[in-house]
Amino acid sequence: MELAAWLSLASICLLGAMTPGPSLAIVLKHTVSGSRMNGFIVSIAHGAGIALYALLTVLGMALVIKETPWLFNVIKYTGVVFLLWLAFKAFTSKSSLGKLKHEKTSVTFKQSAWEGFMIAFLNPKIAMFFLALFSQFIDADASLEQKIIMIGTVGGIDTIWYCLIALVLSKSSMLEKLRNNVHIIEKITGVVLLGIAARVLM
Repeated sequence: MELAAWLSLASICLLGAMTPGPSLAIVLKHTVSGSRMNGFIVSIAHGAGIALYALLTVLGMALVIKETPWLFNVIKYTGVVFLLWLAFKAFTSKSSLGKLKHEKTSVTFKQSAWEGFMIAFLNPKIAMFFLALFSQFIDADASLEQKIIMIGTVGGIDTIWYCLIALVLSKSSMLEKLRNNVHIIEKITGVVLLGIAARVLM
């Protein structure tokens, strides 16, 4: 893959990762409610979900989704249900300052990995995004090396970006301030997730 093409691909992926959305909300939630490691785990799992979508796109799965509306709708509405479930959890959270001070982690590593992966994998827009993006960089004669580079680029950039976010959020001074307002953060997360779900439905 030519350097110029790779830089273009990397730039678009970085901008996509930097755009605020449900993924950022989940990384924020797990870093604040858990620990730096929770933030890293949710970031890595999210990157894995992105990489899997990239792999499926390269293999032609996104084309199948595009040509099969009912399958696309199944993924879309499953994603909406997952977003609503996460929003419900955020609104009904019993987190408090006292609890956070005595319990370092209120979310498990398993929860972080699960939610990080699913928030990426159940986002139908990612499939269409990669379909549109990869069509500019890949053709029928693309080599295995080029495909691996593309998949590694999108998954790697996503993982690194959110790990950096988790690292910044987990600095002791900033994290303490966030933990003092975790109940507000939970409610904001719930609103963001509801907004994303509504946008997908509309």
